[in-house]
Amino acid sequence: MAEKWTIGSVGEAIAAKKVSTRELAGEFYKRIAARNPELNAFLALSPERAYAQADKIDGLVASGKPLPPLAGVPMAIKDVISTRGVKTTCGSKILENYIPPYDATAVERLEAAGAVILGKTNCDEFAMGSSNENSAYGAVRNPEASDRVPGGSSGGSAAAVAAGLAVAALGTDTGGSIRQPGAFCGVAAMMGSYGRVSRYGLIAFASSLDRIGPFATTAGDVAEIMQVIAGRDANDSTSTTAQVPDYRAEMEKPVKGMRIGIPKEYFGAGMDNGVRQKIEAGISLFQQLGCELVEIHMPHTDYAIATYYVIATAEASSNLARYDGVRYGLRVEDASLLGMYRKTRGSGFGAEVKRRIVLGTYVLSAGYYEAYYLKGQKVRALIARDFQEAFTQVDAIVTPTSPVPAFKLGERTNDPLQMYLADIYTVTGSLAGVPGISMPCGKIGGKLPVGLQIFGPAFGEARVLRLAHAFEQGGGATL
Repeated sequence: MAEKWTIGSVGEAIAAKKVSTRELAGEFYKRIAARNPELNAFLALSPERAYAQADKIDGLVASGKPLPPLAGVPMAIKDVISTRGVKTTCGSKILENYIPPYDATAVERLEAAGAVILGKTNCDEFAMGSSNENSAYGAVRNPEASDRVPGGSSGGSAAAVAAGLAVAALGTDTGGSIRQPGAFCGVAAMMGSYGRVSRYGLIAFASSLDRIGPFATTAGDVAEIMQVIAGRDANDSTSTTAQVPDYRAEMEKPVKGMRIGIPKEYFGAGMDNGVRQKIEAGISLFQQLGCELVEIHMPHTDYAIATYYVIATAEASSNLARYDGVRYGLRVEDASLLGMYRKTRGSGFGAEVKRRIVLGTYVLSAGYYEAYYLKGQKVRALIARDFQEAFTQVDAIVTPTSPVPAFKLGERTNDPLQMYLADIYTVTGSLAGVPGISMPCGKIGGKLPVGLQIFGPAFGEARVLRLAHAFEQGGGATL
């Protein structure tokens, strides 16, 4: 069987009866059994569900009926996205035995398109982290370098795709949690515009920032998944009514003559030299492809980390108030109600989640709300304006995804600030609501993957995918 499957090759093999969907699912479960003990990418598997879906697809093949776009594609789902009947823990002890009674809209749409859901992937607790070391169920290892982190918070999804344990996966991105693990593990990873993909069934961290998006080995596969999961959902009032274009068709359009913005603020001190060299080579490749490079200025970039950690923690403090031991999840009994709250939250949440709840509660508290949260929202508007103004001059913006390659396990766990600063190039697009993709851009020393990030204007995913596809076809991954 093929070592590296794509959505296209799965579809062809199943349609031509070279392999049955059931056999393919079994092959992937064998791969997971062999490598997951080392990588810790999966937290839960759903073989009953996967084989039932596989049999449905095989039935369509046998009857000669047309196959849906993702027929038989083995996929993994980040453990903060609800899956009916399959444990969904958010990487936290507080939801250790939680089984959702419904599917997230994105999961529903994947299965309707024929995807086979293999199981749930490990992540930083409640998606809070940049290394996947904050999971209550242990860290994930980077398949490209097992002594290093896979990135976070969607590290399990990135590692599963990079290691060939799933053809594609869903992750979530609040401040870089899809793009940064994609960069660290050397796979394509996309965050659509805010509102492009329904958040219904996504267990909330920061509601004005959270987004669901795909990991895959090619830009084409990312486009196929976006095509399926994007679009209006009546269950999510923040999902857009904007038309979903034909991403595959748009992707094939030429990039010659497109104007690419290079913001000098993203190339300052603190960037690893190896990363800088690869990104500069990537930018040169765009020039060779006929794009015009334009230096742009995004003056509020320096305030992005502080702004993000005010807004995201405030929203987390509010969203995580529901975990009180009363309705669902962990309950630690105590004689008094207050004691029960304290013990449940004290033993259920990990250190990073507690840190963010405390920070968020502080910035929302009386006397500080205007000084922090309100100020943060004003600066967020300035960062969004930087992007809007840039897109009046250029078609897309190219930056590094991360200032450094994957760092060693344990290297930053004692220094939360250093960990937060790893998100310096991703949080800007999160705050502005624009789409972004991280594409593989060579490896430092032939070992550590580097990610190149492409931002587009709001709802400009087609443009981002077109550039990503051209970059990939031009050999960007091997620079």
